[in-house]
Amino acid sequence: MLDCIIRNGTVIDGTGGPARQADVAIKDGRIVKVGRVEETDAAQIIDATGKMGTPGFIDVHTHYDAQAFWDQTLSPSPLHGITTVIAGNCGFTIAPLAPEHGDYMMRLLARVEGMPLESLQQGVPWNWSSYGEWLDQLDGTLAVNAGFMVGHSAIRRHVMGLRSVGNEATPEELAAMQALLADGIEAGGLGFSSSWATTHNDPNGQPVPSRHASEEEMVALASVCGRYDGTSLEFIPAVGRFKPEAIDLITRMSAAAQRTLNWNLIAPSTSPQQLAIMDNNLGAYEYAQARGGRIIALTVPCAIESRLNFETGFVLDALNGWREPMSLPVAEKLKLLSDPAARAELNELAQGPSPMRGVAKWHNLTVGDVVSEENQQYVGRTIGEIAEAQGRATFDTLCDIVVADELRTGLLQPTRGNDDETWELRVKVWRDERTLLGGTDAGAHLDLLATFNATSAMLGNAVRERNLLSWEEAVQYITDAPAQMYGIKDRGRLAEGYYADVNVIDPKTVGARPTYPRYDLPGGAWRLYGEADGFEHVLVNGAEIVRHGEFTDARPGTLLRSGRDTTGTGV
Repeated sequence: MLDCIIRNGTVIDGTGGPARQADVAIKDGRIVKVGRVEETDAAQIIDATGKMGTPGFIDVHTHYDAQAFWDQTLSPSPLHGITTVIAGNCGFTIAPLAPEHGDYMMRLLARVEGMPLESLQQGVPWNWSSYGEWLDQLDGTLAVNAGFMVGHSAIRRHVMGLRSVGNEATPEELAAMQALLADGIEAGGLGFSSSWATTHNDPNGQPVPSRHASEEEMVALASVCGRYDGTSLEFIPAVGRFKPEAIDLITRMSAAAQRTLNWNLIAPSTSPQQLAIMDNNLGAYEYAQARGGRIIALTVPCAIESRLNFETGFVLDALNGWREPMSLPVAEKLKLLSDPAARAELNELAQGPSPMRGVAKWHNLTVGDVVSEENQQYVGRTIGEIAEAQGRATFDTLCDIVVADELRTGLLQPTRGNDDETWELRVKVWRDERTLLGGTDAGAHLDLLATFNATSAMLGNAVRERNLLSWEEAVQYITDAPAQMYGIKDRGRLAEGYYADVNVIDPKTVGARPTYPRYDLPGGAWRLYGEADGFEHVLVNGAEIVRHGEFTDARPGTLLRSGRDTTGTGV
């Protein structure tokens, strides 16, 4: 008897080949037939008439490392068709872990990845030491398949302790980090991740540990991946335009490891300045190709909606001169933002040169959500509109609103790229061999970003509404393409012998629903959340984890381990 038959659907197999009418038969977690299935006896039969059957989607850039302990569904990603995630990106893994570093690592994640500190304290056990012990705790608990990179900041803190911030590694320390990275990969880590992004600062306002590494350290650690099959590299070399030395560094890292290196992120924009930055950064592909490396850019496949707040200060701390002010305790930050002289100085600094200077166009920010009663009148209005109505300076107006909310005001940046021209550019970027769709940051920036819905937003906007590309092409970008880059075995396609990670989708309704605050985190904290339309059934390894937009109790996910579940990824 079969475990499941999906009947009468239109199969889009993930290869980019033409859709066809076919049934899909599943047995023991794998696809045993795609075609006409004569057998009628099955534990579950899904009628997919009028629906599409696709491979489960793969999200290669997430931060579900901590959430996996308190939410084994890794929501809301599976509601958007995600059946496999790669986490541990940007160097921010939570293993290996020395007991004395637990508090720092919690506060680091809270600061740089926007995870509520109370949730990290109450929802994560923090009771492992080695990378392998951490993976073992997650194995067999998750609804989706999940693989994890080995993070640079974690291994640097483990080896160097307090010296990890502000110091280069000694030869002995570097050798110890290489050994620790090797241990993590041998336990199943999918490769090495790191960050030099200027937006990544620790709880003390200092650059995170990985940002203090020398170029020699970066290349030496990357080279460890070259010893192991099925590994990869992920690194953010800079924010904004890559200087020649940054392109040369990522090339040397890739060449030393003989592994593909992906960097985060391209958010396509039609502005001439941003187009020039994109063209410059994508040039790393050809530069590396000529020198024995391979560089791939991740590009988020949806318009970006983001929410800022002065309480965490993330993104704001990338403004010129704002790193230290945004790392102050709330009481001190309130005092600073209440002082007219300090306000003037902060505003002047913010207008100075930085890759994030556009954030300081205060008049463009919209008040999204507030805490105090006096601020309720401002919800839905821009700071520019409020300031004009009051006859006041925009930054003073903003500061008064924020202070009244004890810094917890949700400030919405203008949605970037939801116009026809940008969607057309976005599709052009997807078709570029130098890019891969990804970069959702799902599981992180819980009060800042809602790009966890990228796959449903992409299908709803680019395919269903705008008809800018075919279903076959769109599905390949988020199934087989990421599986090939990470060397994930037997996933990313609807083919006989492959694991039964399957979506049954209604092409007439698929799309992302509006996002909203959801108070469901440990400690009573909240996050931005949003469901999707059109995902009728989501199966992982043959078991249904989402039915008609709701989670089931099934937890059939595989913890992906390098070498066993991945192969290749060489240059």
